[in-house]
Amino acid sequence: MARLNNLDYAALNAFGDNYLQWALDTKIMLKSKDLFECIEEGFEPSDKQKYKAIMHMRHHLAESLKNQYLIIKDHFDLWTELNRRYGHQRMVLLPKAQFDWKNLRIQDYKSVDEYNSELFRIVSLLRLCGTKVTEKELLEKTLSTFSPNNILFQQQYQEKGFETYVDLILCLLLAEQNNELLLMNSDMRPPGTAPLPEAHKVDVVKQNPNEPKEPKETNYVHRERHYGRGRGGRGRGGRGRGGRGQF
Repeated sequence: MARLNNLDYAALNAFGDNYLQWALDTKIMLKSKDLFECIEEGFEPSDKQKYKAIMHMRHHLAESLKNQYLIIKDHFDLWTELNRRYGHQRMVLLPKAQFDWKNLRIQDYKSVDEYNSELFRIVSLLRLCGTKVTEKELLEKTLSTFSPNNILFQQQYQEKGFETYVDLILCLLLAEQNNELLLMNSDMRPPGTAPLPEAHKVDVVKQNPNEPKEPKETNYVHRERHYGRGRGGRGRGGRGRGGRGQF
């Protein structure tokens, strides 16, 4: 287990389905240690370079695979044998990668980030298999696979004239985040509604303590106002004693 933890990159497994990645990582590792020429035909490295190169390659082989090539002690012979055995992986992976690229559509993914991750996975496989994918193809693939419901946004992004895929995807990610924020705010409070005032807050007009307090009207006053002239409005109160003497 300790040996696996010290790996610089993933070891080549016995099935060889990660051979292309392993070969690329091995080239990078050898080049970083000034040993890249060891796997080039016609180069005559020193004994020290030979042992270093084969040690690094064998260190990144699965145990079962390492045992199969136990008797091979030359670094170039080991590299050649592995390439002869697993080099066909390029022909196996390329058709699948091409199929995935052809059917890739941004409208099939729930988020821009998911689409972006899948696109880079496919493009990496295509390039690993020797197929070139240009910035123009990346832009066209993304802009041409928008949902029909977003045709207006598609036209707007096309008019911006993005030169790199990175610029386009950053713009899409920002637009997606802003849209999610708007939806979140809409869910919290539907459009056209305002927050209700708190129940304990009541607008009270405070009276100046220096001003005289207005006397409160009693129920009797309210009754007088309601019935007009009160009990004197009819009968004796209406005529009065003085009124009788005028005739």
